[in-house]
Parts: sequence; structure tokens; C-alpha cells
Amino acid sequence: MTKQPFRDHHLLEIMIGYDQQSLPMDLFISRYFRLHKAIGSKDRGYIADNLYALIRWKGLIDHIAKGRLEWERRLKIFNEMDFNALYADESIPLHVRVSFPKNLFDAVANTYGIERGAELCQISNFPAPTTVRANLMKTTREVLLQKWEGVYEISPCERSPSGIIFHKKINFFGLPEFQEGLFEVQDEGSQLLAYLLDVAPGELVLDYCSGSGGKTLAFAPAMQNKGQIFLHDIRPHALMECKKRLRRAGIQNSQIIQAEDAKLKKMKKKMDWVLADVPCSGTGTLRRNPDMKWKFDDEMVPRLVGLQRQIFEKAFSYVKPGG
Repeated sequence: MTKQPFRDHHLLEIMIGYDQQSLPMDLFISRYFRLHKAIGSKDRGYIADNLYALIRWKGLIDHIAKGRLEWERRLKIFNEMDFNALYADESIPLHVRVSFPKNLFDAVANTYGIERGAELCQISNFPAPTTVRANLMKTTREVLLQKWEGVYEISPCERSPSGIIFHKKINFFGLPEFQEGLFEVQDEGSQLLAYLLDVAPGELVLDYCSGSGGKTLAFAPAMQNKGQIFLHDIRPHALMECKKRLRRAGIQNSQIIQAEDAKLKKMKKKMDWVLADVPCSGTGTLRRNPDMKWKFDDEMVPRLVGLQRQIFEKAFSYVKPGG
């Protein structure tokens, strides 16, 4: 490999290392940056943006590379690509032009039609704006909008009543408002899902597949710290992050339930609400997680449907009559 500029050197190191392991891209990048603290924030932003772009466009890049698939060559091709000309080139198969594996492209096209399917695939190749959710335990969306107006490029979400869109990336986690628990970074879709739970103060709620607690953080303000929220997940590291977020948000009526905890048996048929955000293919998050499309296989959906049914049946056993 020829000597590369500082940023490209680390970019290529990450891509080569990523190919040799199984972590999701975001976790692998975070781990790499923790091990290379000399990389400054601007360099990290450049590297991360280009890494995700390389993953998004890998299908088209590899078509142009014609079998020479080392990452240094892929990066050179990416930097020289004329995306508009390539998308208009009908000699290239459509699924390649939108840089999708054929089986996943066919699944999208069969659902939405060729034209709309290709449009959706193409949209997924560009990063989504970042949305945050105002923590209504501590503030309102209006207060944050006024505070940030003129400082950042922002607008209110159209559907989520507590969501704000940031049209340019910033370091959210360094903001004093984040440290004070006034907001959380959360997709608008996840915010809306949480609002489907019409929870009330005093009720018992089980977030059965809680992860790091994002959806609980969204619906908890409606309970006004009255009643009890139980957060359960099979991943201990997710529950550790969950504890930090709950503390920062000021949510005091919550309990962490480890997998196979004896408390679970006592909770059967007692919950007013049970939320089960079951594992899925991840294809709805491709704008943020483009590596997911290269992991898709035809057996994934039937396999996941079986797992989802098992989890749903377990989660349903905690719902009280009328809950």
C-alpha cells in the first residue's frame, strides 16, 4: 500500500479491520477511535462520513473495480465517481446503480414497484438528518428551539411533538443541554412508536426489549415519575447504558430487570402496558446503518419472524387482563 495522508490512512485501516471481524460498523468505528485518541474531532468526522459513504456505495464501487477489491482501490474509485452519470448509465444493472444487493433490491421492488423501489434504495444511500427529542421531564421543545435558533440549522419535526431536526452534524454529546438531560438523540420514528403507548401516572409498564432505553425515555414523562417502569433486555451492556440515560433524564420510577431475573415470574399478567421492540432485519435504518444491507439474506426474514413470534408470546404473558 502506498503512503496515505493521515485521514485516509486511518480510513483504510478501519475498513481493512472491519472486514476481518463481525461487529456492526458504528461499534467498530467507536472502538477504533477510542484506541487512537490522537485523531481529532474534525478528522473523526471526515473519516466516519467517508467510511459510511464507502459502505453505502460498495456495490457500485465493486462493479467499477472489476474484481480488484482492495480498499485502497475502492477509495480511489469512490473519490473519482460521477454519481449522476453512473445512475443514468442503463448499461449498468439498476440494483448496481443504486448500490444494493440484488436479492434485497428485488424484495423492495416487488413491494413498491421498480421505479419507487429504486427511488427508495437511492434515498437510503444518503445520510439522514439527525433528530433529537426534548425531555419533557425537564424542558419543552419550544424552549430548546428558542435556545438554539440562529446557532444551529434546526426545524421542528412534523410528526413528533417533541422532536427537533438538526440539518447539520454537531457534537451533541458535548452540549451542556445534553449533559443536563434536556434532550436525547432519537429518530423521529422511534419517538412516534413510544407515543403509541398511552401511559398514565400510576401504571405498570414493561419495556421488554428495552436496549439502552430510548423508547422508555420518550414515554416516561407522561407517567410523571408515578407508577413503575421495568426495563428488560438480554444484553447486559445495553442495560448498563440504559442506567446512565435514565439517571441523566431524571426518571426515578424505573427498575432494570436482567434476563432470567426471578422478578419476571412475579410480573406475569400484571402489566398495564408491555412494549416489545423485537429484533428485525434493520432495513428500515439503512440511512444510518448501511452495512445492514450487505448482511441481508433471503432466509433472514422467515428466521426473524419465528424469533419475533417467540418474543411476542413471552412479552404478551405479562399483560394483565384488559391491558
